Amino acid sequence: MPEKSTFTVEEATRKLEYFCSYQDRCHLEVRQKLHQMRMIPEAIDHIMAHLIAHDFLNEERFSKSFARGKFNIKNWGRIRITRELKQRNISPINIKTALKELDDTDYTQSLEALAIKRLGQLKDKDKEQKKKKLADYLLYRGWESHLVYELVFRLIP
Repeated sequence: MPEKSTFTVEEATRKLEYFCSYQDRCHLEVRQKLHQMRMIPEAIDHIMAHLIAHDFLNEERFSKSFARGKFNIKNWGRIRITRELKQRNISPINIKTALKELDDTDYTQSLEALAIKRLGQLKDKDKEQKKKKLADYLLYRGWESHLVYELVFRLIP
């Protein structure tokens, strides 16, 4: 079924209420969705205000659930989570609040488990090459370099 080309403000509001209710969204995603729906700027502002006022849209809640989800499901570190939240125009205060959701003990245990799992997948015979590949993998996933190198040198002496 083709996408409807025009929506009334009420129709768009209901559609966006549903869009925000089944998954937390950031303001940027909602604005992009409204632009795709070809809404005029005045309507976009009106709908955004409605969604915020009725708690369908809450950037603090979004950033907390985003951080928890990416850490628990994708095993991302704080650096990658921060970078992704910044790309979504999340305020530094909300980013800081979101990162507090990550327990330090769970964080280091997760890093270690991820490193051990990845180390088992590496087939290199050369110790230095193995260290480099493991470190690159963990850094790409957004883990802090001092934690990564400390762990790599402990796992591969």
